[in-house]
Amino acid sequence: MYRERLPRGGGRGWRRAPGAVLLGLALMLWSLASRLVAQEVSGRQADAGVRSVREAPPTEQPVLREIVGAVSAERIEADIRRLVGFGTRHTLSDTLSETRGIGAARRWIKARFEGISAACGGCLEVFYQVSLVSGQRRIPDTTAVVSVIAIQRGTTDPDRYVVMSGDIDSRVSDPLDATSESPGANDNASGMAGAIEAARVLTRYRFNASIVYAGLAGEEQGLFGGQRMAAVAKEEKWRIEAVFNNDMIGNIDGQNGVSDNTVARVFSEGIRADETEQMSRLRRFTGGEVDSPSRNLARYVDRMADRYIPNLDIMMVYRLDRFGRGGHHRPFNDVGFPAVRIMEANEDYRRQHQDIRVEKGVEYGDVLEEVEFDFAAKLTALNAVTLASLAWAPPPPSEVQIEGAVRPSTTLRWAPPDAGQAPQLAGYKVYWRLTTSPQWEWSEFVGDVTESTLENIVIDNYIFGVASVSEDGFESPVVFPGPIGAFSPADWIVPEG
Repeated sequence: MYRERLPRGGGRGWRRAPGAVLLGLALMLWSLASRLVAQEVSGRQADAGVRSVREAPPTEQPVLREIVGAVSAERIEADIRRLVGFGTRHTLSDTLSETRGIGAARRWIKARFEGISAACGGCLEVFYQVSLVSGQRRIPDTTAVVSVIAIQRGTTDPDRYVVMSGDIDSRVSDPLDATSESPGANDNASGMAGAIEAARVLTRYRFNASIVYAGLAGEEQGLFGGQRMAAVAKEEKWRIEAVFNNDMIGNIDGQNGVSDNTVARVFSEGIRADETEQMSRLRRFTGGEVDSPSRNLARYVDRMADRYIPNLDIMMVYRLDRFGRGGHHRPFNDVGFPAVRIMEANEDYRRQHQDIRVEKGVEYGDVLEEVEFDFAAKLTALNAVTLASLAWAPPPPSEVQIEGAVRPSTTLRWAPPDAGQAPQLAGYKVYWRLTTSPQWEWSEFVGDVTESTLENIVIDNYIFGVASVSEDGFESPVVFPGPIGAFSPADWIVPEG
């Protein structure tokens, strides 16, 4: 077994129960003896049809650095410029013109995905996803809200999905103004261009799970594109493991005077939106307020940035979205899918939802000149490596359970994924952290087993979770024990009592 102190700041070493020094020496000797015994019995285990405990897979994946290097700021700039060139992408704008309005924009996005697909031998399924909306405050008359979806099917587990989305539409001060110039350069041509560029880079590879690149429509009018996609995914029983909503990834200059191209934010819900009364009662006594699937997805993004994106720090914000506001990850959260928002850390509100103008010497409007293309490329690369890592990793474990009350040790149990869904499964890694720590602090690779006991690690003092690990070292998100942290809808039902 391999136990690792995760590389985070703060200078903390191992935390141990009383008698830590002697216990530590004993654990080291026990670990060495265990490895020797495992080598001796591995042949007998194989003869008996039992897969032996393995050495921990590698923690470094060079292919992810290759992916980071392939993301092009120049291509992102070209796509943002093209989207801005449609003049307005308001949901209620012109749909017939070839050069202006939402219709021309979505046809161009679809053509871009189709061109990427042609370059990879038809590896993308590209289609429109349409819903008719009317009688809404911002869509009073019947309007077709049309998203553009591109799916790169997985090879061994195609019914498991990871999603990167950007928004197609834009707006100015009046949410019903469909004719004024509304370039929407940062909000959200930047996120849409990022999704296109991620597709260009990742379609060079084949993945176990399916990757979805989505241009969602109707965000400024009421999150209608995301609502439609989430409803379809639930109806068709998609196993969505992650949704990354990229909404404004190109600005580094805040209205508060801060300019910083080294920090991005990830927003994630804590208590899941679909929590039942039974789940709430369970959470009161076992914890989990900050361990929803979305929150552990945010931790995953943070770790990927630390490992693979130079000069980028993730600010994990423990909130669904900006204060009192919303984005296209929310409809997925509403129906139980893990979803987060990735965006810049420094916002200039004068550049959002504003008519282009100058007042008292202050410039307003979401114009191209305010977009930092290198920063948009950095956040696109973060999305790309996270999507790739998740799509190459095995599915998360299910039915994760924990016990250890009034004991000096903690035991976790879980169910493995179906064999066909995880042909390269190496085993599982158990994680734990202090209850006040934002990120996982310690881990132990326990091999291809479905139960593990952490000796002298007291359940009362820590938060625990389990992740699946592939032979190449790609990991699933960490799953908190019980239905509160479950990624699989089948695990959400909590028995009465």
